[in-house]
Amino acid sequence: MKALLKQREFWLLAVIVAAMWLVSLRSPGFIQPASLANILNDTSILIMLALGQMVVILTRSIDLSMAANLALSGMVVALLNIAFPGLPIPVLVLTAAVFGTLLGAFNGLLVWKLNIPPIVVTLGTLTIYRGMIFVIAGGSWVNAHQMTDAFKALPRGSFGGISLLSWFAILVVGLFYLLMTRTPLGRSFYATGINPTAATYVGIDVGRTRFIAFCVSGMVSGVAGYLWIARYAVAYVDVAGGFELTIIAACVIGGISIAGGIGSVAGAVLGAIFLGVVNNALPVVNISPFWQMAISGLAILLAVIFNARTERKRGRIILKQAEHAA
Repeated sequence: MKALLKQREFWLLAVIVAAMWLVSLRSPGFIQPASLANILNDTSILIMLALGQMVVILTRSIDLSMAANLALSGMVVALLNIAFPGLPIPVLVLTAAVFGTLLGAFNGLLVWKLNIPPIVVTLGTLTIYRGMIFVIAGGSWVNAHQMTDAFKALPRGSFGGISLLSWFAILVVGLFYLLMTRTPLGRSFYATGINPTAATYVGIDVGRTRFIAFCVSGMVSGVAGYLWIARYAVAYVDVAGGFELTIIAACVIGGISIAGGIGSVAGAVLGAIFLGVVNNALPVVNISPFWQMAISGLAILLAVIFNARTERKRGRIILKQAEHAA
């Protein structure tokens, strides 16, 4: 039990449960199964994107272009659907994944081969990707009536009372859990962030590992691009504008250290769910949705303070252990 109480994820889950209970005092229907399913559905894309960002942050990098990647990948598959309405949906999903991976690989190559800081690279590609959307679409929107019914059906369907979009997110969570806990690549992500120099000495190619992390985040962004466009049935330049900040917020709130090397799949998921609960709770308690940014910002500041204190404490423990060993 003591070990559980020391877990960051446990306390974040407790905060989420407490917040939902408080909102339910005002609106009992908020915690009904149907309402909870809606919250999961609304948060599913954020959960997937937070996991992709988590991998990048663990390697002491950051990807500010995820939302732009999402928008560009979504526009590409939407235009493909218009040009070739007979293309099977799995082909479009695969196309989005591959295209998003290529965009992520472009980020990764610039960071790896040219040694440009990730924040500078992705800030630049964010603008490039948004501009490419305008170019390939000619500045116009793709609307619902231009998309086939099959294209829009996947994220809107349901199975067992849960939307297919939510099932998609659950599948992605499971895959990331296996990646981070059962594969050498997952361990390499952590090692690269904890101590890049030591990781190099044990045979890990730090640059290549960061490149792969950007490819992973790009692939997730690409798939999320199809799901976003299909769900909302509209594609345009500013799709998911500013959403990259929400993605980073989910990671930070979930305990993913910006300094790298610290974080978990559960933390990223819970961070996204926290923001989803806040977003869905505000209208219920008659608070303007515009307060969401302020609340998210406050949550980020508190999370950063908590993370910094935890990491300093962990550092002191390591130093004490070294002193005793000496």
